[in-house]
Amino acid sequence: MAEDTTHETTTEKNRRPCWRGRNVALAPLDVDDAELLYEWRSDPAAAHEIGIWPRPLSSLRERVEGYIDDQNYDGFVVLLPDSTPIGYAALTDQNIADGTAEVLMMMAPQDRGRGHGTDALDALTDLAFGELPMERLQAVTHTDNAAALTTLEKAGFVPEGVRRSACLHRGRRYDLAVLSLLRAEWEALTRARSWDL
Repeated sequence: MAEDTTHETTTEKNRRPCWRGRNVALAPLDVDDAELLYEWRSDPAAAHEIGIWPRPLSSLRERVEGYIDDQNYDGFVVLLPDSTPIGYAALTDQNIADGTAEVLMMMAPQDRGRGHGTDALDALTDLAFGELPMERLQAVTHTDNAAALTTLEKAGFVPEGVRRSACLHRGRRYDLAVLSLLRAEWEALTRARSWDL
């Protein structure tokens, strides 16, 4: 059996975080992170819950390069205090004039269910509302993705509705849940903000 060196090689980069949560940090997405995303997206649970279409690594690398050049997209690798990468978080489809963006998250299979997703999402929302002029953040996920729905609601996101039969995955139609967090709702949260940690 081959030894998993994914964490080793990425940790050796000695990443410099640009934003912090309670127990995680966010570092800007880099082109070389395509390999990490490829591994995480290959996990059957992630592929099912997120509805990911399998793509070759070269295609994903091109996509990450596009993300980095896109002014309406801010992608981050989620790091533990020792710089181990454990996930991915992003603000996408940013519309500064309207003050809106969508949040995306994906955690490494071995790091799910440990509270890191909520921590990373809290940090991401603090960035969106504390440093950017956002008024509304949106998240969309399968209605049966219980882990994502729990994480979003812990971070203060409010269910808005369901887009019925909006996603085709593995030959089956899925409903998509739409959740949002407004600036006033974020301001009312009693948790510590990223800059207070």
